Amino acid sequence: MAAPRLKIKTGDQVLVRSGKDKGKKGKVIAAYPAAGKVKVENVNIIKKHAKPTQKVKQGGIREMEAPVYVSRVQLVCPQCNQPTRVARDQVVNGQRVRRCKKCGETVDK
Repeated sequence: MAAPRLKIKTGDQVLVRSGKDKGKKGKVIAAYPAAGKVKVENVNIIKKHAKPTQKVKQGGIREMEAPVYVSRVQLVCPQCNQPTRVARDQVVNGQRVRRCKKCGETVDK
């Protein structure tokens, strides 16, 4: 079975709508469609205990972002700068483009 399509992609600006980081804005670092999650910078920070390795000589406690469910975040439109839902429109050449439901402008470059 194919992974579900996410309406949020890597590099998008998003707003966290629920959870402990509610109200925070950040850029999507990575998207995991199979899990239905995205990793947002400076959101859902966890502490990970790491042993020293050949690459990283110094072990210790590292802070890093953990993925959050895509249902917890909402895309922020680059044109109107408001959180919005996403519509997918068909273009003439067969390419699908994401569109802001508030201002109607395309989100994809």
